[in-house]
Amino acid sequence: MKYLVYCACIFLFLLQGCSNAPMISGTLDMTEGQEWKPMVYLVQPEGFGALGQSFTGKLLDSSKVDSNGRFQFGKQVKNKDATLFEVVVQKEEERYSNRLENENPETDNYFPLVWTPGEQIVMKAAINRFQASATVENPSSVNAAFMQLRDIKKDAFTQYQQSLEQQEGDEQLLEREKNHHTYQSSLMQFADTTQQLFPALMAIRWVSPEGNYERIPEFLVGQSQQWKTKNPEHPWVKELAASADTDKLPILIGDQIPNLQFPMNDGSKSMFKEVVDGKKLLLLDVWASWCAPCRLENRNVLVPLWEKYHEDGFQILAYGLESSQQAWENAIDKDGAYRWLHASHVEGDQNPLMDSLRIMTIPANFLLDANGMVLAKNLHGDDLVHLVDDYMARH
Repeated sequence: MKYLVYCACIFLFLLQGCSNAPMISGTLDMTEGQEWKPMVYLVQPEGFGALGQSFTGKLLDSSKVDSNGRFQFGKQVKNKDATLFEVVVQKEEERYSNRLENENPETDNYFPLVWTPGEQIVMKAAINRFQASATVENPSSVNAAFMQLRDIKKDAFTQYQQSLEQQEGDEQLLEREKNHHTYQSSLMQFADTTQQLFPALMAIRWVSPEGNYERIPEFLVGQSQQWKTKNPEHPWVKELAASADTDKLPILIGDQIPNLQFPMNDGSKSMFKEVVDGKKLLLLDVWASWCAPCRLENRNVLVPLWEKYHEDGFQILAYGLESSQQAWENAIDKDGAYRWLHASHVEGDQNPLMDSLRIMTIPANFLLDANGMVLAKNLHGDDLVHLVDDYMARH
């Protein structure tokens, strides 16, 4: 009997020891930690919209970093399902424990992890390069995916930063935007191919931490459709689906341009169907006389394209975001853009076309077929020339 009691006590002791084991613990390299608080915070984003966002996550626990760099979260979370947390560090002057940086993956101050009940996660990182250096010992498949995503983000961002060193001034705006899209594409490709929900959602947020998907709404819609099929009842998937409402996003590739009435610069008014009728390919170009990259595109790209293909069924309809009729007409003449059609409500940024297409940013353009269907959009420079060349050669 004494032997049985002894065994039972050992079992209870071990059971209690396991239940008190920290859910997340780790070691921080504090060598370059002079600017940083010797603290680690456990933050829980309570929805897709809060993921990777400052001041929105719920602080669950905190841990002081000891003299050996060790920390652990002792509070036990009573979640039954896998839960996404953000492990966060802060600089000395920061007042808020749930402020998250999304400026540079080399120095950003948080790392996402998924914890499942009963799991003990052990991680390591350098405090001054927290996101860039974070590793998890023997990671689960989902946490391994987070580390893979982080590495993709870090490498792509490094290349993006290097490209910016040669691109300054308004004239380089389109090239900078193209390189930023290349950076985003690395994250989008990860989201499109991973089988892990939480890393995919993190990738979506890292594609645009500010939540601006105006240039890439097709990506957001595609992700929503993908995860609605795989996890239709997950609340974060439902939240993603709401953000991917096509009635609120910019017009998509494959959509048709509505039959709007355009006030032309000669004083007449034309319905869109009248403009596109009989054309093989129409470029709807949204520009402005005050937009430097738009003006360069007029002279260097659109004039040569129009001269090359206008007799073969290629047309340009340029819509100007103008407040001054005179400035608009002067820009048209100076750029040689008088060759093609021009329209504007002369109401500046607030106008029926931008509202109808649900866009806010220029330069913007839409390549349309004879039925007004969007074939491609927001292509500039050589990318635009190559697509027009290819399309006209095949039609």
